[in-house]
Amino acid sequence: MPIHYEKNDEHVVLISIDRPEVKNALDMYHFRDLAAAWRRFGEDEDAWSAIVTGVGQNFMSGADLKTYIPQITELQKEIAKGEVTEIDGCKLSDGTYAVLRNVKLYKPVIAAVNGPCVAGGMEMLGGVDIRIATRNASFGVMEPKRGLFAGGGTTVRLPRQLAFPAAMEFLLTAERFPAERALEVGLVNEIVEEGELLDKAYDWAQRINANAPLAVQATKESVLRGLGLPLKEAYKVESELARHVFQSEDAKEGPKAFAEKRAPQWRGK
Repeated sequence: MPIHYEKNDEHVVLISIDRPEVKNALDMYHFRDLAAAWRRFGEDEDAWSAIVTGVGQNFMSGADLKTYIPQITELQKEIAKGEVTEIDGCKLSDGTYAVLRNVKLYKPVIAAVNGPCVAGGMEMLGGVDIRIATRNASFGVMEPKRGLFAGGGTTVRLPRQLAFPAAMEFLLTAERFPAERALEVGLVNEIVEEGELLDKAYDWAQRINANAPLAVQATKESVLRGLGLPLKEAYKVESELARHVFQSEDAKEGPKAFAEKRAPQWRGK
């Protein structure tokens, strides 16, 4: 299966996109499978964080236009007839879910960017929390160069995540930028050598997973929900999440472990 899903005994999931023959571009079926991987991660209480990466020399290059456009056109025709809502388990919403557009996923996600990250790759990157890149990685919102539009979340998320001039540099020039420029403007957290990429990504996951999972997820939820709300409403969300965390078993375990000078044993409850 070109979308691999592996979980280790440290609560870390590795999702790998494995279509190097087409630069890790996805057709309708692989968008379906990637969306399914994100759902599986979100629903697994034992999975606390995820790493997403590409196999070979590419991270993700979006839709495989040679196959995806005919496939999705056929799907739209069948749905329009009113007889089906999906084909082979594929839905129209799979593409946007696969790139984490408007997805309520509050567990932390780390991107291990091992090569070009363009089109759908950039769309998905916008839904990721921590971004690690190799020196040969590159980034671009290149749709306008082909007369297309980046409708998977990039025009909404990028100006919220970067300084406005830097976001518009990416969006309006439709050029590909090296990893160094991505680091400079804050698109990625760190640049590492190619052979260190996954080790570094797992290191980030382990640092995050050392914290109480409910508290981590509530923190991310508060940030993401709060970004779309007026300040007063965002504070209400924060207070609601705080009450939930403080009532958890982990909120009792943390101070107890601190007092006993030992590592906490988180249960995620």
